[in-house]
Amino acid sequence: MVAACRALGVSRATFYRHRSPQWVKATRKKPPRALTEAERDRVIQTLHEDRFIDKAPAEIYATLLDAGVYLCSIRTLYRILGSLNEARERRNQLRHPVYSKPELLATGPNQVWSWDITILRGPGKWQHYYLYVIMDIFSRYVVGWLVAERESATLAQHFIEDTVRKYNIAPGQLTIHADRGASMTSKPVAFLLADLGITKTHSRPHTSNDNPYSEAQFKTLKYCPEFPGSFGSAEDARSFCRMFFDWYNKEHYHTGISLLTPFMVHYGQAESVIQGRAKVLEQAYAAHPERFVNKRPAPAPAPKAAWINPPKA
Repeated sequence: MVAACRALGVSRATFYRHRSPQWVKATRKKPPRALTEAERDRVIQTLHEDRFIDKAPAEIYATLLDAGVYLCSIRTLYRILGSLNEARERRNQLRHPVYSKPELLATGPNQVWSWDITILRGPGKWQHYYLYVIMDIFSRYVVGWLVAERESATLAQHFIEDTVRKYNIAPGQLTIHADRGASMTSKPVAFLLADLGITKTHSRPHTSNDNPYSEAQFKTLKYCPEFPGSFGSAEDARSFCRMFFDWYNKEHYHTGISLLTPFMVHYGQAESVIQGRAKVLEQAYAAHPERFVNKRPAPAPAPKAAWINPPKA
């Protein structure tokens, strides 16, 4: 070793630092206490026997001792299994599929709809009603809703079909996004959307941010001051929802769409409303410019796009 270092003109530390693993393995002396090749082969054959194939090394060690056989230590059994890449979990493990993140863009009404179902409490402990809601993510306009006494894929199919035909949606025009509930992923709904030429997308499991518009709308519904804790009947629920969605679409100034109502954005009134607001603010500035310290007041611009999971820059 010393002669090799002198021949190369390097120190022993440098030589050891740059030596190859293959050379070290080839030149390393075998420990005197190591198993012979024959003994190692016998251990491998024993580990691969049917009675031991699914057992841990500690169990194999104890079983052999009780049979009057000693091959090696438990640590050596693990070391041999590791060299064979067999020291791991041998059962089939559940592998979850990889779900892609939905990235949806709407630059106008009736391009991307989001739909979901929420539960409304009924008069009894185990009584519920189901509220189906479809909304346009660009305008936040609720294009359709339904209160039913059960959740059903067939009912969802008819509800979506009626809403699509109501707005004269052409094939290839619309994408409908939903979470992975039973009705959303059902075959009747999938076949209907395929027949109508509508693209369907789904949220990733347990990822509420993939369906933010429907989730936010349900929160607005249930935090409404007039929202009751429970409904006496399905007709009571329908009566409340009829009032609520009329207010939500036509009177609710939504912070996500420049304090416009969903009706204004959905039916193309946003620009004219914002122009009117600009005139009012100009008059206010002309009357008292000293009250606007930083800049001239201007209304927020009309929304140009709505994203579900915008791509990172």
